Amino acid sequence: MNALPELIADEAQLDATLTQPSEALRAFIPELNSPLVILGAGGKMGPTLAVLAKHAADLAGHALEVIAVSRYSNETTRQWLENNGVQTRTADLLDRDQWADLPNSENVIYLVGQKFGTEANPSLTWAMNTLVPTHAAERYHSARIVALSTGCVYPLVPVDSGGATEDSTLNPPGEYAAACLARERLFTFHATQNQTALTLVRLNYAIDLRYGVLHDIAQKIHHGQPIDLAMGHFNCIWQGEANERILRSLSLCDNPPRLLNLTASEILSVRKVATRLGELMKREVQFSGTEADTAWLSNPAQSIAAFGPLTVELETLLRWTAHWTDSEGRSLGKPTHFEVRDGKY
Repeated sequence: MNALPELIADEAQLDATLTQPSEALRAFIPELNSPLVILGAGGKMGPTLAVLAKHAADLAGHALEVIAVSRYSNETTRQWLENNGVQTRTADLLDRDQWADLPNSENVIYLVGQKFGTEANPSLTWAMNTLVPTHAAERYHSARIVALSTGCVYPLVPVDSGGATEDSTLNPPGEYAAACLARERLFTFHATQNQTALTLVRLNYAIDLRYGVLHDIAQKIHHGQPIDLAMGHFNCIWQGEANERILRSLSLCDNPPRLLNLTASEILSVRKVATRLGELMKREVQFSGTEADTAWLSNPAQSIAAFGPLTVELETLLRWTAHWTDSEGRSLGKPTHFEVRDGKY
């Protein structure tokens, strides 16, 4: 694996950095038979995850077909995947009849989800987070499935608790989080019925310079807007490493299903992160509100025990984010709303 760049100049370099596989992933990927099917591959994480898998296979000399399934409302995304050796299939995964046309697979990554707009259209969120998992679990009942979930299935926990563990009680606030918990329950139900090997990955805040908590904070600093301290602490993880660990979680699939928190160990202070970004950007930082004693936090000890320590440090992410923001690098325009405490999105 090449050394990380000091700064990231443009999207081409960003995507190259996100899709550079580690030695560990290159060693693991030959264990997968073709095709690797990625469902919901057109979103924020899916494109770079698919290309990461393909790059790892190519570098390992493993002729792995990677098939990325999505509606592909953005043709540019689909073309980028094809240009990087990933096969694409266009499908509306809410339509049960379209599942029969998808390729058989022994290994499936499930990334489908619906979050923002839940308050305005809750029925769509529930459909995406319950009907589609049922279709996936039925279609690929004999495969290993890694299904992406979220740390939002946990309740808010004390900041000094070290974060929720996989054994923590699930009592999430808000309709979005409840639908995410329903997604987990339906996958688990079908896995139990069919003896499907499953890993549920509870992710807390992937960082891509075009979106994410650090991006959101830096954007507010750049535009002179105050940073809301209501949700005063958070976890995050570089998206490249998150995608690596999602792929390697295929090796952990089991029945009963394996639960896995995916984030970095450090519990970060919004105030301290914003202050450091302000220093790097040479801008004044404004704050509003005060920190609560609780936050959405996860303890990733199990995933770190399984895959080893993370390699991309916070200071690197802050340096990249500050430079990207100052350079007016592209934003996806999809704020995380990490400051929300009532689960209403």
